[in-house]
Amino acid sequence: MNPILDMIKFLISTHYSSFIFLINVTISLIIIFRERKSTAATWSWLFVVNLLPIVGFILYILIGRGISGYRIFELKTQPRHGFTYEIEQVKEASVKDKFLTKLTKNHAIGQLVHMLFVSEASIVSMNTDVQLFTDGRQKFDALLADIAQAEDHIHIEYYIFRMDDLGRELTQALIAAKKRGVEVRVLIDAWGSNRTKLRQFKSLIDLGGEVVYFFPLILPLINPRTNYRLHRKIVVIDGTIGYTGGFNVGDEYVSVTKKFGYWRDNHLRVTGDIVYSLQNRFIMDWNSQHQHEIIDSTPYFPETIGSGNMTAQFVTSGPDSKQEQIKMAYLKMINGAEDEILIQTPYYIPDDAIHEALKLALLSGVKVKLLIPNKPDHPFVYWATYFYSASLIPYGAEVYTYENGFVHAKTIIIDGHFASVGSANFDYRSFMLDFEGNMIIYNQSFSQQLRQNFFEDLKVSQPLTYERYAQRSILIRFKEGIARLIGPML
Repeated sequence: MNPILDMIKFLISTHYSSFIFLINVTISLIIIFRERKSTAATWSWLFVVNLLPIVGFILYILIGRGISGYRIFELKTQPRHGFTYEIEQVKEASVKDKFLTKLTKNHAIGQLVHMLFVSEASIVSMNTDVQLFTDGRQKFDALLADIAQAEDHIHIEYYIFRMDDLGRELTQALIAAKKRGVEVRVLIDAWGSNRTKLRQFKSLIDLGGEVVYFFPLILPLINPRTNYRLHRKIVVIDGTIGYTGGFNVGDEYVSVTKKFGYWRDNHLRVTGDIVYSLQNRFIMDWNSQHQHEIIDSTPYFPETIGSGNMTAQFVTSGPDSKQEQIKMAYLKMINGAEDEILIQTPYYIPDDAIHEALKLALLSGVKVKLLIPNKPDHPFVYWATYFYSASLIPYGAEVYTYENGFVHAKTIIIDGHFASVGSANFDYRSFMLDFEGNMIIYNQSFSQQLRQNFFEDLKVSQPLTYERYAQRSILIRFKEGIARLIGPML
């Protein structure tokens, strides 16, 4: 018998309430003083931990802890592959072509470019060519065609990779490429792709292809880092062609399904120097999951990678970075609008800064149109989106629900002059918790194309008027109330 253990058991059994109280106080102090979360997130976690003492503690351990202790990215010591070359190219071009001077003729664009470039969050590419896809089947047909022409390497990074019909079709294309001698690397998020097993890639792996989980799960659906997800969608082929946007790999993204109907999204195929930024991001994400066998960047940045006439920046953010770069970019875009702000997002659960910026724009006479889904893919997330979107209506915003299926596009268009397309939603998760990537394009022609598509979507959408919103049921009101409380945790 162990007298110390017996004493602990006795104290726990006779002073259960005091023990639970002590645990709650301890975890509350950790949340407040150690994690340095936002005020909203701190209060949400305090609410959960104290309302549900045991369950709340377990939830916090699994999904609430900060990521800093894991040191997954050491940005100060890990080389930003290709970054130095990009910096030099941009500096030379800025002197030769004076492109920054041209961009600064539009004050809002000039300040946004300066903010992201000077902080070294993103390189400016002046020779970008962009092709927009709004249909999943068309996007993957183009991707499969590019994979079929690959000669050197294929780098793939997705949040969701399902091994259904589309997943098998893509895997077979990768197997064929590997048989031709092409290097193949696939990085998928362990949570988003939790139903996909490595054994399903056996044929590819046996040929020498590499498939890796980002933050692999310790046990099924259990991981202390589950709350931090690789939400980026990146493909780089031969260092000359890049893809990024909102489509994942799964049948629901390329066909009409009973649950979602038609999946409406935005995805980009890009060429030009901007591919360096996509390549750099993939290599850093890949190397973060390999302590010893990291990629040597040398072979993956060709000197000549095509040309285009658009200017673009690829911006990434995540819980590893000190600044919320994508949120800052959204804020700068909103504050720079003079006439019109168009937003498509499946999730609108903004922090105070974004929400107040849109209110300020509305009060300043800027038109704001917001397009959200008419159905949830995550219930609490949807009802929080519904509430926050409706709260903009009294300020003059036009809010619409997409009725032709499920709108998943994450797009903001400013004055029809510049726009952002990527993986980041307008919510706490995308700003603070997930690893995201957005392409900002400074081109009026492309922005007008996005704008035209937005208004085509409005033809199959319903306006969310304040009268319609006021008629919601008591059950929906209850769901909204819960969703608001836990919004910063979603």
